[in-house]
Amino acid sequence: MDHVQASDFHDIAKPSDPRVAPDGEHVAFVRSVPDDDESYESTVYVAPTDGDDDPRRLTLEEGTDAEPRFSPSGDRLAFTSTRGKDDDTQQLWLLPLDGPGGEAEQATDVVGGVTSLAWSPDGSRIAFLQSVTEEDREEERDLEVPEEYESEEPDPRVVDRTVYRTGTDYFDGKRPQVYVLDVESGDLTRVTDGDHDHAGPTWGDDETLYFTAQKAGEDPDDNYQIDIVAYDTESGETEDVHRTTGWGASLAVTDDHQIAYTYTEAEQASIQPTELHVYDRAADETYDLTADLDRGLGYEAAPQWGPDEERVHFATPDEGATSLWSAPGDASESPERAYRGGAVNGAHVADGVTAITKSEWDHPGDLFLLDGSEERRLTRLNREYLDSVAVGEPEPLAFESEQGPVEGWVLTPPEFSETETYPLAVEIHGGPHAMWTTSGTMWHEFQTLAARGYVVFWSNPRGSSGFGEEFMQAIERDWGDVTLTDVMAGVEEVASREYVDETNAFLTGGSFGGYMTSWAVGQTDYFRGAVSQRGVYDFTGFYGSTDGAYKLVEGDYDTMPWEEPEFLWEHSPVAYANEVETPTLLIHSDQDYRTPDNTAELYHRILRKAGVDTRLVRYPREGHELSRSGEPAHIVDRIERIARWFDGYSEYHDAERALDRPDDEGLSAGTDDGDDGGDRNDGGDGE
Repeated sequence: MDHVQASDFHDIAKPSDPRVAPDGEHVAFVRSVPDDDESYESTVYVAPTDGDDDPRRLTLEEGTDAEPRFSPSGDRLAFTSTRGKDDDTQQLWLLPLDGPGGEAEQATDVVGGVTSLAWSPDGSRIAFLQSVTEEDREEERDLEVPEEYESEEPDPRVVDRTVYRTGTDYFDGKRPQVYVLDVESGDLTRVTDGDHDHAGPTWGDDETLYFTAQKAGEDPDDNYQIDIVAYDTESGETEDVHRTTGWGASLAVTDDHQIAYTYTEAEQASIQPTELHVYDRAADETYDLTADLDRGLGYEAAPQWGPDEERVHFATPDEGATSLWSAPGDASESPERAYRGGAVNGAHVADGVTAITKSEWDHPGDLFLLDGSEERRLTRLNREYLDSVAVGEPEPLAFESEQGPVEGWVLTPPEFSETETYPLAVEIHGGPHAMWTTSGTMWHEFQTLAARGYVVFWSNPRGSSGFGEEFMQAIERDWGDVTLTDVMAGVEEVASREYVDETNAFLTGGSFGGYMTSWAVGQTDYFRGAVSQRGVYDFTGFYGSTDGAYKLVEGDYDTMPWEEPEFLWEHSPVAYANEVETPTLLIHSDQDYRTPDNTAELYHRILRKAGVDTRLVRYPREGHELSRSGEPAHIVDRIERIARWFDGYSEYHDAERALDRPDDEGLSAGTDDGDDGGDRNDGGDGE
């Protein structure tokens, strides 16, 4: 049987965004798979809920489809797509489902793209968001784009906002605004027009649309206040009905105007758990549904009212897995856990069933149906691929740090033998308040490193979510040493096994994991090689160049650069870069506005001045999501470069240092055969 390799990424399909049809007989979802080196094929599929038949493709293999949403009667499916567009601007499309079927029709042609679809309860209207400038609105390009119109980037670019870019883009005066489309007439109504950001359009009854607006204070970019707004479709009037705080707010509303929403305490918000509240508009009462639950809501699935509109359903990270919960809207009972398992990336609650998309150790992603106590698998998207490769099962590992218990996993190579010895690859997650499982977005990377001959270890050290508020807040004002203490306790536990060679240990991580990788090599020479990805290397430089993530400094460290400059310097990896001896590869993205490249460049220059084996690899067109949703060739190249760097310093791989080899030797990106130049059985010659 073959072993997993980096270039296999091109063959791996993943599901997302499940939606149960109103009749309960089918589930729609998005299936995404790399199309070529630079793009993905994302199409809408439907699977029968009885699991008797394979899923079938519902939309054309043209453009990128997203957000499948059944109409309340089930006669139509709304979705967004880039089909027919020269750029990546999503438009709204409608596909008839009743009768013999038909072709999807484009329902909008707007300048700002379409996101966040929401059908009205009677199915007559669809609300959505698009991001547009004031000039777009004045020229009504947000209602219909003139055929001859071509957008231009500002030259020069004038910045008048505290947060002026995110993802891979500058805002350039664009604000997310709310719109409502009349499905039958095609008339499009602009609901909002203010110079602030809107989000989360959600219907209550047929005449009332709710959404959020971040407009409070002198600088809305610089605070956590979010207004919940009600829009009356009959009168056209809006009313601010409630206020919450947090990084953002997800809404779910009943037809009698009970508003479920997320809430995060504003004081040091970055280390506070996200809670679930309900505001009863009629009674003017607020209920805290998660007061008795020591878990914060995650991003896996937005809160949703059940069909009876009595209980709210939500997801949380939970000790290395995802849990689905429900709680009565009046908080009369503590939340009840309905399910725990895998890495869930989408869930939809219908009448008596819940559809989820998740990955587990033995597959990178599939669609499941939770029906009472039964869990029914509806897809096997990667059946042929998984039948052809050896996939290892991670071993759970509970270990003790001097700070208390920690949980992690160990993955051994294929054809593993306890009588042989292997090098160790240690991975540290991002966040910092994230949580790893046995799968999720790291499934392919972990399996690839194991297939190349490494014992792979990863964990959820202090600071991780899913283990309670105290555990998450343990890294307040000290990301580095607190996390490193837990990680190294796990490393020592794994390295004590006879089959692990502790003199051949390697380290990598991205984002906060990049911070920790560079922090670790400045504190210890334990590792023979390291790869730091998309990291934070200097807190002051990060504070001034990142997007809204500068709040991590204010929250996690409870300070500002001008208040404690020496303190922040002492907690920055660059302060110790001149003492590093570990060969360290830096990986960064040219358009990463979450952890901008300026601090990586500073760290790299100091390493070079100190005579450390180092290299900086930069990926064009990529942002902070490189490892999760970057161009397929870049994702493959990144994994191969990590392994190639490790191999060059490993005594178990017959490989020269990457610095002594041609830049592209042993890399598969851009080759015709997709071969990464390595033997699947022994990891090849690496980078």
